[in-house]
Amino acid sequence: MFQFSLLTSYAYDVLEPVAKWLTVAVLAAMIIAGIILYFAKREVFGKYLKYGVFSFFAYALVLGILMLILQLIKRTDPNYLEDKWLNADVISYVLVPLLVLFAFVLLGGIILFVISKMKPETLKPFGIAYGVLFGAGAIAAAVTIGLYFGKHISDDGYYSEFTDEIALYVSAGVLAAVTVTAALLLGLKDKKKFDSRAITLAGICIAMSFGLSYVKLFDMPFGGSITLVSLFPVMLYSYIYGTKKGILIGFIYGLMQAMQDPYIIHPAQFVLDYPLAFSFVAFAGTFKNLNALRFPQLKFALGALLTGTLRFSAHVLSGVFAFGANAAAEGFENFWIYSTGYNSYVFIDIALVIAAGVLVLSSKAFLKQTESYSGEIKKQPETVTE
Repeated sequence: MFQFSLLTSYAYDVLEPVAKWLTVAVLAAMIIAGIILYFAKREVFGKYLKYGVFSFFAYALVLGILMLILQLIKRTDPNYLEDKWLNADVISYVLVPLLVLFAFVLLGGIILFVISKMKPETLKPFGIAYGVLFGAGAIAAAVTIGLYFGKHISDDGYYSEFTDEIALYVSAGVLAAVTVTAALLLGLKDKKKFDSRAITLAGICIAMSFGLSYVKLFDMPFGGSITLVSLFPVMLYSYIYGTKKGILIGFIYGLMQAMQDPYIIHPAQFVLDYPLAFSFVAFAGTFKNLNALRFPQLKFALGALLTGTLRFSAHVLSGVFAFGANAAAEGFENFWIYSTGYNSYVFIDIALVIAAGVLVLSSKAFLKQTESYSGEIKKQPETVTE
């Protein structure tokens, strides 16, 4: 088993840069082909963009599944755990609970989809039951992460010296309450049901984002990375379906990010950096129905900027109250300055998402397709191209 784990770890380290540059090359080739097609045969450009985006994200999904399997096996390698200063208990207390929760999400999504097709009248009670069970599972995972913290990190002599636990819990609690309240208020007029199509697309978009999150253009030393538009699928979903559905898939995606690359030193820090930070994708469509803004590209860009700013705020609070040791080690007395500078990478990540959103939402065909999902077919400005 050890040799297999070592071999898998080697395979992951080899495939990671290959996957990154292969994905960049595939995307670049698709963009170049699209530009040529736009000028040479514009009448089919809309279909090319529609099916091209689908094909690229299908590729990202396959890539994500492969990299996840290899990474999960790699985490059992004792050398990996030692290199990351992790106790083997991180597998049973952190990785396994999150993996079980992820499996529950996938299985539940499939079951709800089948029910919506066979007995749609029972979808609501099953959906409520599923939501309750998911909530219980998320709480259980948070408890096990808290146990790991108490057992291995709370008195480690490094992070614990600079951790402000009260401020962490207050920050996470207040920010979570404000986020949920804002999402519900913005979604008051949203009457769209969580039907089979919405459930299916939620699963697809989460999987796409998860796959693209493995294509890291730059890794930060203490957690965080700039990826190849990994947030775009879940943000596009939120733009289409609104904040109430967006906050749910953002929360799930945040848990998956914790499973992919956990950098957890405190339960409240876990909430700030993972499920809460990524729940902010819910606000990608905040300006969608603002008639004063004519163009969907501008509406998405402003929503993405708001999403990035809110995510940035969660990471900054985590950096100040949980990762002060890193700032002190770098010679910074002011943890706010250090955390603000360190987490500014978020805006580079969001800038790439905005560029992708402007490109995709510039197609009438794709835009019409997204509006058919949300049931809001309307005439678009003339600057939106075929």
